[in-house]
Amino acid sequence: MNKIYTKVTDQMNFWEGQDPVALAEKYGTPLYVTNERILRQRCRDLKNLVTYPNFVVDYSAKANCGLAFLQVVRSEGLEVDAMSPGEIYIEKKAGFGADQIFYICNNVSAEEMEYAVKEGVVISVDSLSQLEQFGQIAPGHEVAVRFNPGVGAGHHEKVVTAGKKTKFGIEPKYIPQVKELLEKYDLKLIGINQHIGSLFMTGEAFVASIAALFEIAKQFKGLRFVDMGGGFGIPYKKEFDEAPLDLKELGQTIDKALYKFAEEYGEQITLRIEPGRYISAESNVILSTVHSVKHNHEKKFVGCDCGFNVLQRPIMYDSYHGVEVYRGTEEPSEQTETVTIVGNICESGDILAKDRDLPEIKKGDVLGILDAGAYGFTMASNYNNRLRPAEIMIRENGQVVLTREREVLEDLMRHVIPLEEV
Repeated sequence: MNKIYTKVTDQMNFWEGQDPVALAEKYGTPLYVTNERILRQRCRDLKNLVTYPNFVVDYSAKANCGLAFLQVVRSEGLEVDAMSPGEIYIEKKAGFGADQIFYICNNVSAEEMEYAVKEGVVISVDSLSQLEQFGQIAPGHEVAVRFNPGVGAGHHEKVVTAGKKTKFGIEPKYIPQVKELLEKYDLKLIGINQHIGSLFMTGEAFVASIAALFEIAKQFKGLRFVDMGGGFGIPYKKEFDEAPLDLKELGQTIDKALYKFAEEYGEQITLRIEPGRYISAESNVILSTVHSVKHNHEKKFVGCDCGFNVLQRPIMYDSYHGVEVYRGTEEPSEQTETVTIVGNICESGDILAKDRDLPEIKKGDVLGILDAGAYGFTMASNYNNRLRPAEIMIRENGQVVLTREREVLEDLMRHVIPLEEV
């Protein structure tokens, strides 16, 4: 393999001695590749965030809910949250017990709530109407409530999940109504939670939000836990040496807040965070094959087989992902060019990387789409009736294992019922 442009994965030793071109040839492209060592290290980063003793990390499985991925997360001692019955189901398949799953529901049916109650998981509701629905389904049951303290943060307006313009959580002014519903249905409030948004790179908003959340918590006696949410970001522009989130400084600030709250509340109840992206994003690279290089008027386009059916973040959030270039021959790239990397979907918005300065890319090259482990495969689709990709994992011992088979054409007919007469 000829390393044309590989700064980030070289620094991270992402490939662990494996040849990405050989992996692409063996397993096909597009291909999601997970590095187990990096995944485990990110889990440990957050488990060691604070010294407060009753501290739990709940991995947000919506970021990446691959079975093998969840098995590794569980083995690191993390717990997990869920956003749907499907996530509860796959988390149990990965070995999580009901007492390790926190179901944070949003505008769900009575049937979904009934499923979660039957499965024995703790349920959080985020509106007065959903709290009433829960009370009707499970009177006398334990419950958690999601509040919106009014502080939001995130890399895009679509991922800000608190503040005055979002659908999530109960506004603090409705605390009296929450208490009325708890009493009406004899519900036991055991926890409160929040989530301010996704991908903050400084901790000011998060620290402000937990201060507001703790003030809400003080209005309820007998809580077992307070879930502070997540949103911990990662640097997506590592090739330009973008600084990471300063976890040490943030952890020290959070630690002081946790001890202070415990003293004021009167006991060291469990305090939780629910990061997704920080744990999963950097552990994954998508391999994609270049099938076309063309000029269209003044622009040069590099066309590959990673359309937005494989990675939706760029078209949905205008998100940035670094791109590396690997070549199966020793032919060098003589110059740097400004190119736009596009996929194979019939949409003008199918752009992975716009106006990037990269070494000359040739047909047949393999691209590495970096930091694809959060909201990558979980958002993949069959748009254009394209097949969802395979997933592999590079284990800590260097062994490569297939963790999800690539779909085949016959999978497109699963659950489809043709007309008997036309």
